[in-house]
Amino acid sequence: MESRLGPVSTPGALPYYVAFSQLLGLTVVAMTGAWLGLYRGGIAWEGTLQFNVHPLCMVIGMIFLQGDALLVYRVFRKEAKRTTKVLHGLLHVFAFIIALVGLVAVFDYHKKKSYADLYSLHSWFGILVFVLYFVQWFVGFSFFLFPGASFSLRSRYRPQHIFFGATIFLLSVGTALLGLKEALLFKLGSQYSTFQPEGVLANVLGLLLACFGVTVLYILAQADWKRPPQAEEQALSMDFKTLTEGDSPSSQ
Repeated sequence: MESRLGPVSTPGALPYYVAFSQLLGLTVVAMTGAWLGLYRGGIAWEGTLQFNVHPLCMVIGMIFLQGDALLVYRVFRKEAKRTTKVLHGLLHVFAFIIALVGLVAVFDYHKKKSYADLYSLHSWFGILVFVLYFVQWFVGFSFFLFPGASFSLRSRYRPQHIFFGATIFLLSVGTALLGLKEALLFKLGSQYSTFQPEGVLANVLGLLLACFGVTVLYILAQADWKRPPQAEEQALSMDFKTLTEGDSPSSQ
């Protein structure tokens, strides 16, 4: 039977915005590594360099990979819906694992140095965002990848899932900016106001972090850039609703 929806087209400007977001994201990761390498001694799991694992892992996981996970449904417009769901979920899993390594690194470092934990605004936001991120992933997996959820439950939760996904990403960017500022003040102190090279580099990094977040959110906000439903997906949705709730497709 022929599809009534026709071929799925890609909006002309979408690939350019996605490419720009990836350029920004990779630049942010590279600049984070450069900042840690040039001014913080590099990265290692043991010794004083263990702390540096934290910012790098958080930028890779909670910023770059989380942003890419949100863009999956904009980029993969013609692939099967289940394939796109799995990729979306896997990117979030990788982001969560990398962020968890970053959290373990900073808590272990604080323990070895007998530093206080969870006293700063950055740390409060960090724990809040991490917990929300885990809850968001777990609930999303239960509703959209686990086969037991009903069609109506998925439909009611989908707007909340999208909203909280974008909100957690925005909070992640804000938390990273707080942590960057905190790290600069701890090391540079009053010298921060004298335009030290490290401070200038970190400020540029902060601007790029914000630009990456804004670009991702802009792509997500464009209604005509959403992944259009394919004919097969609509048919499967109707069949799934019929099987789970007893509705008749002809009544929709």
